[in-house]
Amino acid sequence: MPDPSEDPCEHGAAMRALITRRFATSEMPREVWVLAAVAFSVALGFGIVAPVIPIFAREFGVGQTAAGLVISAFAFMRLCFSPFGGWLVNKFGERVIMATGIGIVAVSSLLTGLSQNYEQMLALRAIGGVGSVMFSVSAQSLMLRSVPTSMRGQASSRFYGGFLLGGLTGPALGGLLGGITLRLPFFLYAGTLTVAGAIAMVFLHRSAKVEDTAAADVPVTTLRTALKDRGYQAALAVNAGTGWAIFGIRSSLVPLFVVEALHRGTVWVGLGLLVGSITDVILLQKTGKLADSIGRRPMLLGGTALGAGGALVLAFAPHLPAYLFAMALLGAASSMLSVGPSAVVGDVVQGRGGTVVSTFGMASDLGAVVGPLVAGALAEHAGYGAAFTSTALVLTIGFVMAVRMPETMHRAAERKAAEQKSAEGTPQVGEQVLDVLDPDGQPHQI
Repeated sequence: MPDPSEDPCEHGAAMRALITRRFATSEMPREVWVLAAVAFSVALGFGIVAPVIPIFAREFGVGQTAAGLVISAFAFMRLCFSPFGGWLVNKFGERVIMATGIGIVAVSSLLTGLSQNYEQMLALRAIGGVGSVMFSVSAQSLMLRSVPTSMRGQASSRFYGGFLLGGLTGPALGGLLGGITLRLPFFLYAGTLTVAGAIAMVFLHRSAKVEDTAAADVPVTTLRTALKDRGYQAALAVNAGTGWAIFGIRSSLVPLFVVEALHRGTVWVGLGLLVGSITDVILLQKTGKLADSIGRRPMLLGGTALGAGGALVLAFAPHLPAYLFAMALLGAASSMLSVGPSAVVGDVVQGRGGTVVSTFGMASDLGAVVGPLVAGALAEHAGYGAAFTSTALVLTIGFVMAVRMPETMHRAAERKAAEQKSAEGTPQVGEQVLDVLDPDGQPHQI
């Protein structure tokens, strides 16, 4: 990183020095704190536009299905472009790809705010999905290789915390700005992304890879092996339901439900999302501890049950207090579903499992793509009650899969015990030689 004294802007130099001192006093590598700040800026902007995206699409005279397609297009491009993200990072480096991805989303957001028709908005949001996956892949890659294995869990919690804090702040602000004009949130989103890109370029530097001294001895868990595991099957089903309900329906259908069924303004859209985010933040630390104490399976069962309950409340109690209660239920479900399924995947993977982990993430993207389309079509032809009921059914599939899965929390200890037992039962080299020379095992006089 350049010397702060060489910065022509005194204010920038002072800020850089302040952040440098903060990193110097922290045990966590500086890259983690910078990435958390970037994540906050990105999530803040996304939270600002989330309440108004489907409503803005409806301004062009399209139905609920087409409005949901705007949400799905973003997730669909993430899903399609994901395999290329790693290749770009390896070729050009994390910092360059991160800044480029953020820049793509910023420009596409700015142009979305200037859209003159639905087709322009749809195409620009799809392009934004490409930039989004470039950011997420590069940020995850840099974070994982910037910290030792013993600190990766803590680093992940700080990174995810940045997203949560930004997501907590953004929706309420987006609802207020949407009340002024539906185009304004997109312009502000472009501004927060510009800040995120600047942070990434200024404060991140190329980090040496964490040495893996025993890389050749690390086992690999293949996708075929994982797919035979009932725990992994449940994690996939639950994560697809999470993408459908939490990342899809909550962002695409709920805003339209508030405006068209409850006959409330965008302010109430933002407040409802804020209730869900606050509930998520309050419970997240507790659910993380519960996942490590009572097990992963209860988190999957509780999260899918609460999520399905929240969807059914929206389906059969279309009133403002019930709406806020349902959003709180969905927030509680999110706190469980953000720790339980991922912990199951960690338990299933032995050694390396990049394909296993990436497939798990793609399940959520798939749910986020299909959910708004199916639920939007149901809302358009059968009403919002049918749309939210379908969401509850999808989460119920995950619940059933979790019922039939075994608890995976103790697998690491069981593997270690099995390895120790195997080692104790395996004859040493000297014992093997004696067995060959003296196969009857009887004592002999010399």
